Amino acid sequence: SKNDSFSSLKKLTNVFKLPSQNPPISSRNTAKLQRKKNGRLLAILGDESWHILSVISECRVVPRYAVHKLLLLFCCFEHAQAFLEALQHSHETCGAISNMYAMLLARFKMFPEVKEKGMSSVPRLVAFTSEHSHFSIKKGAAALGIGTESVICIKVDESGKMIPADLERRIVEAKQKGFVPFFVSATAGTTVYGAFDPLIAISDVCKKYNVWMHVDGAWGGSLLMSRRHRWKLDGVDRANSVTWNPHKMMSVPLQCSALLVREEGLMQNCNQMHACYLFQQDKHYDLSYDTGDKALQCGRHVDIFKLWLMWRAKGTIGFEAQIDKCLELSEYLYNKIKDREGYEMVFDGKPQHTNVCFWYLPPGIRYMEDKEERKKHLHKVAPVIKARMMEYGTTMVSYQPQGDKVNFFRMVISNPAATFEDIDFLIEEIERLGQDL
Repeated sequence: SKNDSFSSLKKLTNVFKLPSQNPPISSRNTAKLQRKKNGRLLAILGDESWHILSVISECRVVPRYAVHKLLLLFCCFEHAQAFLEALQHSHETCGAISNMYAMLLARFKMFPEVKEKGMSSVPRLVAFTSEHSHFSIKKGAAALGIGTESVICIKVDESGKMIPADLERRIVEAKQKGFVPFFVSATAGTTVYGAFDPLIAISDVCKKYNVWMHVDGAWGGSLLMSRRHRWKLDGVDRANSVTWNPHKMMSVPLQCSALLVREEGLMQNCNQMHACYLFQQDKHYDLSYDTGDKALQCGRHVDIFKLWLMWRAKGTIGFEAQIDKCLELSEYLYNKIKDREGYEMVFDGKPQHTNVCFWYLPPGIRYMEDKEERKKHLHKVAPVIKARMMEYGTTMVSYQPQGDKVNFFRMVISNPAATFEDIDFLIEEIERLGQDL
């Protein structure tokens, strides 16, 4: 029974004593102790597939109740029957695959005949996303036969946010050429800048031209857990679909990704093949538990169980504190370096997420008058310092170019066990390793 399942899980969680917060170890050592403790339990319960109810243990029904908490959190869907479609098959749905699913559903919604007749039965489709969006949008278009040339990149402002006026202009242009706009992917927390696209304005454009609105919140969706920061996702409730990765900011063990879909039953209709040897319609239990026919993949782990377990251990308040701490640390880093000699911020203003993007200018190039020569030398600084970081084993920070900007550091904080002292160390270490460049 359900009560027995809850009782069994309660005993297990008490035995393993899952921590309510990450252990106090340095971010330089990549804190993963909590994941290891979770893994002891998940190793016992994690090697089962959730494609039909009859092949899973009784306690695997419990994570379904986490779905309803997620819907309340996102407040995305107006009807009580609406449900989270893809956490039930999140073994394969990293954020990239969740985004592809959203594109698949948008195409099926507009042209359901494509399921049987293929791309030759539909007109030239075009999708839209920002210049700073994740590469998975184009990858999904390639995998679905839509083609990367059919993904139109929309201009962003200085802080990396999509410009709604340019989106509307490009939609109108596409329609004038005879193309059919079918999908817009806005981003809540871009990979590099951590920018949040203006979802309300974008949803207005999508509604005006009857285009599916998707929100890639793989990185930034977890800010909905924070009462202090959730305003950055205002308008997410208007989306047709939302991608969200609990294995990022919430530190749920890999992998655990969600795709929320507004329309109940759409994923089932899009993907089901009615295999009678698995999905019989005369079973003795609620057939909604047989989730395998919704997905492209049949057998998969029940990755939502990890989220449910962590939610039980931390609580919503615990997750909120974890996320607020990471954003507090990023703001501390920004305030420390924005006016510090030898540092330049990549864009003006405080970062919206934990992404802090900056250049470190070693003494040897700070006062170069030739801008092109200075730019050429600066491009080489971040790769050398990162290589030295890895050689010494003290810390590691990502770097990349962006558009016409040369290589810069992108410090992303997702470990709440990090401290202000860790941030101070990072700054001093960058300066120590780059002073001779």
